[in-house]
Amino acid sequence: MEGDECGGFPPEPSEGSSQRGSVASSVTRAQDVLVYLVGDSAVHLCVEGVACVSVQELGRSVREALHIPDSAMDAFAFWLCSPLLELQLKPKHQPYKLCRQWQDLLYRFTEASEEDISQDEPCLQYRRNVFHPKSKELQIEDEGVLRLLYDEARVNILAGRFPCDPETWTGLGALSFAMELGVGLDDQKATAALREKKLISFLPAHVSGGGGGLFSTLRGKGGRQAGLEHNLLEEYRKISTLGSTPPEPTQHLRQYLSTCHSLPYYGCAFFSGEIDKPAQGILHRAGRKAVNVGISLEGVYVMDIKEKHVLLGLRFSELSWDHSYPEGEGDSHILWLEFDGEEAGTPVNKLLKIYSKQAELMSGLIEFCVELQSAGDGGVAATETDNDVSLSHQPAGQAENSDRGRGGRRGKLRRQSSVVCSRVHTLNTISYVDNGKEIKRLKPKRAASFFTRQAQPPTYSSVQVEQG
Repeated sequence: MEGDECGGFPPEPSEGSSQRGSVASSVTRAQDVLVYLVGDSAVHLCVEGVACVSVQELGRSVREALHIPDSAMDAFAFWLCSPLLELQLKPKHQPYKLCRQWQDLLYRFTEASEEDISQDEPCLQYRRNVFHPKSKELQIEDEGVLRLLYDEARVNILAGRFPCDPETWTGLGALSFAMELGVGLDDQKATAALREKKLISFLPAHVSGGGGGLFSTLRGKGGRQAGLEHNLLEEYRKISTLGSTPPEPTQHLRQYLSTCHSLPYYGCAFFSGEIDKPAQGILHRAGRKAVNVGISLEGVYVMDIKEKHVLLGLRFSELSWDHSYPEGEGDSHILWLEFDGEEAGTPVNKLLKIYSKQAELMSGLIEFCVELQSAGDGGVAATETDNDVSLSHQPAGQAENSDRGRGGRRGKLRRQSSVVCSRVHTLNTISYVDNGKEIKRLKPKRAASFFTRQAQPPTYSSVQVEQG
């Protein structure tokens, strides 16, 4: 499958096997089809010839059922999703036929066991289109469309798929609280409502759910929960005191989405992979670290699954890439990312290896997004979705105060920097000087001239290997 038809977000925990596979029966007469939204709801359709119906045909029925205006039709797309794999579909695709090929796709793009593959079934979801620019999303005025986008963004925040700093997830949690309970509650009612709903309804699971870690060690779980509750209610009070008139129905929805837009990986398709850990200890033991790779219209973001922070974030103008297939038994598919760096004061090209059976999908998606960007720069976007590409990108946290001196008293434990900032120094990369000469005793299995420095201004594309 081509990269521009693929993408993914982690599935909802509530999607059980009883819900999946609603499109996986072939008949020519009218059949019930459930198209799931991000959350607990679904659109119930009665479809004739479900085995041959296309995404484009289903889209008209879903938009009609959800009252989505034509002006926002490109904001959403159909996805086939399961706990093992997620793919965004093209208008021409026929979901039923892809369901019949699902096991083949799992063998090709996942490391799942035969048993897991045999039991896995996809469900059909209607969610945000990865090729829909954020600039166009801000122009949407329909409350129902904004609500769908909010529901998806909220799920990604609560699941920790959009890493963000405490001030960000606290503010977003307070907005969700205000939308669900209304503004103007006094302290007693607000506290009671929050305890009834529980913090996990408004804050990311890795923050509100406990489960050990540094915070739990230094402060008891009860104290930590009380602190989170206090901060959330403080933000809620600020929202309640803003303005003397009730907010417009879309005001908080727009505010929530606008905050999410400041996160560079909002709108990404996500893929699973692993990267090498730096060798540690006297035995120089190494291993691999599980990562999520987010790819959007703007760039590529590698995120630590466990720590919930960004390891590397690059715009397309800042990177070169390639995908290599396994060369021998036990080898992996690899997505190679090359970017500018520094080694002991010397400018170098840094090379990061991402091991993943989904490397082919990631490479194809990067290539398609770069083509969209080039088409947008030329004033014409000749794509299936007819989207103009806007590449305004200002990651939050880049200008954060770096004064983290160890001396003196600290009021709170803080991370080294914003979770949105890249942590290139923690990556195990291969480095080259400008002329391609290797300066480390680490070498990719392909030619040492794997990458060549791009001319400035950068016009990056898939890296070509020199033949020799």
